[in-house]
Amino acid sequence: MEETPVRADLARSLRLFRAFRSEQSDGDAYYTTLAADTAAQVVKYVDLAGKTVLDVGGGPGYFAREFRQRGARCVCVDVDAGELAGGGLLGSALDLPFRDGSVDVCFSSNVLEHVPDPWRMAGEMVRVTRPGGLVFLAYTNWLSPWGGHETSPWHYLGGERAARKYHEKHGKPPKNRYKESLYPVSIGAGLRWARRTGEAELVDALPRYLPGWYRPMLKVPVIREFATWNLVLVLRKHP
Repeated sequence: MEETPVRADLARSLRLFRAFRSEQSDGDAYYTTLAADTAAQVVKYVDLAGKTVLDVGGGPGYFAREFRQRGARCVCVDVDAGELAGGGLLGSALDLPFRDGSVDVCFSSNVLEHVPDPWRMAGEMVRVTRPGGLVFLAYTNWLSPWGGHETSPWHYLGGERAARKYHEKHGKPPKNRYKESLYPVSIGAGLRWARRTGEAELVDALPRYLPGWYRPMLKVPVIREFATWNLVLVLRKHP
């Protein structure tokens, strides 16, 4: 299919944030929009035609569908059988059920913040990627406006307090519980891991939803943690 290049401009950011507002009420529409935009981001770094793609934690299959439309062979692995669409595999992101160097592209969207050992997961993604292959890892950092997910913005008061506030307002506990299914990852930690991993080169680091002119802010400690929303790390495994 002919690909429309992603323009990391303000219009795109506004389109994504408008879609994001429906995430709780119409998740299908939101994730379909996000998957199409993300696939267009990925093809800036690799031609997906004929490539084997592993989607870590992508059980419902939104991203896999977009990758397949671009000619990729895509398989999802997810720890939750209830989330898996057809063709997925059960498995942990902390111990991926794949051999070393077995996929061309290893992809994950907004899963890293849900595992207790995020940089082990990131290392597993590098491990299963072939030499010369691509790792595309996107995650929501804890101090971003959406860091607490549905408990935001109360997460700025602390994870446990955020859960209590959510329960008080909605009469039920949140889906994402602090340090049970949601963990405080940061922009700084992600950049340090990407720069220090000995198996891959950091190709790009970018704010996933924000305009391109925001990139320099990723170099500013503290501020980047509150203002970035979501970080993308793109790495290429050493030959």
